[in-house]
Amino acid sequence: MTSEADGSGRFDTRVGELLDRRHPVCAAARVSAGRVAVSVRGAAPGDTFEIGSISKSITGLLYHDALARGEIGLDSTLGDLLPLGSAPAARVRLGDLATHRSGLPRLPKAAQPVRRTMSLWRHGTNPYGEDLEQLLAQVQGVRLGAARPRYSNLGFELLGHAVARAAAMTYAELVRARLADPLGLDSVHVPATPAELGPGALVGRSRRGSAREPWTGEAIGPAGGIRASVQDMARLTVALLDGSAPGLTALDGVAPFGRGAVVGAGWVTVDVARRPITWHNGGTGGFRSWIGLDRVAGTGVVVLSATSLAVDRAGFALLTEPTRSPVA
Repeated sequence: MTSEADGSGRFDTRVGELLDRRHPVCAAARVSAGRVAVSVRGAAPGDTFEIGSISKSITGLLYHDALARGEIGLDSTLGDLLPLGSAPAARVRLGDLATHRSGLPRLPKAAQPVRRTMSLWRHGTNPYGEDLEQLLAQVQGVRLGAARPRYSNLGFELLGHAVARAAAMTYAELVRARLADPLGLDSVHVPATPAELGPGALVGRSRRGSAREPWTGEAIGPAGGIRASVQDMARLTVALLDGSAPGLTALDGVAPFGRGAVVGAGWVTVDVARRPITWHNGGTGGFRSWIGLDRVAGTGVVVLSATSLAVDRAGFALLTEPTRSPVA
């Protein structure tokens, strides 16, 4: 591995222990006391990974930023912002989308998720790829379920595009204007097609090493379509901890979400060893990701892998294990 850390290389060593040979292309970053350590294997520090559902956490930040700007209100609905006509989804409030309480399913039946999942498993194809117009058409026939905690990719797709519409932008433009440019996150982008991938775009792989198509698509962007380098994810983590990121109230838990957890706007908080940890993970066809914050201690960790093997355990360990000296 290559590492930007203190001379001892302890962070690099620990990352290597936690992310073994099953993760041939991976990266991790730890922020502590305002200092950053980065460890990379099989890639350059500026190469981009699919961050998967960590995109939801970014959408949550942008949602709260839009609230603070007065572009939307607490009672704003999807129908106020998107051309959904008489579709049941039109009456869903954005705040219920942000906390996974909208009654929307994980994916619309019109997207044929079972068929697409089988195609992903067999051939590594991208199960997404719709543009916004196609997404809105799929939503027309979706019925609302009970307003209870139910994780929904569809809900966060619609949330992100609604917030972008309120700002008179596309979602990709919103990410650039409100997050990437202000924080200097040059690699952070939302590719709608493979042609929009940059030269440092890594190829994701299955657990057995088979290449997977990139998960690109306008529709999926707010729920799982963002790409970023470990360097820029580390910079985002710094901004989340020092208060310079937009929409920070998205981190605050406001509703129960599973056993012992609370959810803010896409961010989940759980107690680990009596410490509140605010986090999210992500997974695409060939990538896994994790970001976590100990806001009391002022510490954060990001873990990225270009293979479809979970990295959550490594993320929690790097965040909660004691360190002998400040990371540099």
